[in-house]
Amino acid sequence: MTRIPRPVAVATYVVLLVVWSALIGIPNDPIGISLWIWLFTICWRLDQPPRSHLEFFHDWWPWLLALAVYSLARGLTDDLGFAAHVTAPIRMDEWLANVWGGDTVPTVSLQHAWCGEPCLPTGDVRWYDVAISAVYASHFLTGLVIAGVLWLRNRALWLEWIRRYVTISYLALIGYIVFPMAPPWMAARDGFLPAVARISSRGFHAIGVERTTIVFGGLPNKTAAMPSLHAGIAFLVAFYAIARLRGAWRYLLLLYPVAMSTALIYSGEHYLIDTIMGALIAGLTMVGCAWWERRRRGTSYEPVAGTARADDIPADVMRAGGRDDEGV
Repeated sequence: MTRIPRPVAVATYVVLLVVWSALIGIPNDPIGISLWIWLFTICWRLDQPPRSHLEFFHDWWPWLLALAVYSLARGLTDDLGFAAHVTAPIRMDEWLANVWGGDTVPTVSLQHAWCGEPCLPTGDVRWYDVAISAVYASHFLTGLVIAGVLWLRNRALWLEWIRRYVTISYLALIGYIVFPMAPPWMAARDGFLPAVARISSRGFHAIGVERTTIVFGGLPNKTAAMPSLHAGIAFLVAFYAIARLRGAWRYLLLLYPVAMSTALIYSGEHYLIDTIMGALIAGLTMVGCAWWERRRRGTSYEPVAGTARADDIPADVMRAGGRDDEGV
């Protein structure tokens, strides 16, 4: 039987994904993105028996269910009857801006400097508007793509990462429940701020790129802003990578959450204080999950550098048939 070479399979996958993204839209929901990741794992492991490709669903389905529940619950939190906070984040951002000599919230000053006054959703699009849209959209892809790579390479590390990814989502959900908050664009709409446009997708719209939900993207919630999960996951990516990698260069990964926070503030989606709180829940997630893992194993927790020995793999991974597969 003639097998398709891995490079051919992967190249075909890339072409198919690019065509899909151009004609339909970039996958935007966890389940839809995970289906594309599953297709990639099939292309990467064509030499494995067909039955082995079902291991993906065996391992992933509880976590994807948890993410679907989170997406549903997030949309329901604005029906709990709590009034959205409007002035508190404005006052906090004004104080933070004053620390470095600013006189207004960073969102307003950035839009005036980079977009013009007033900033219009359909105004002139510059190269950095496209970059802002790309950074903003990366939130929906980065965490799950990292999970896919780790699942192929090292199931123990995959379990660590997906646990942190889901945990931070639920920490953010607590914030949405106890502190519903109007984002800058909404506060400006209601007259609490000078004109602020919501322009996170303006760059993509200008070049004809869209994001699309394939299966289930959750329910919308315009007051789910504190803390910023976009910033939180970006900080989580950087914190986790810095904890795992070696060499001073790894600290350059902090540029990703800095870029994400800048994109969120400039685009009118979040205040500066939201992104700071996103960094806080990322830190809490790292500390809390590490504590739980140490407690579960009953020994001091040591980072797994690249490949997992049998005694490094948690019992729940072993029961799921987890193993250290071929690296990518």
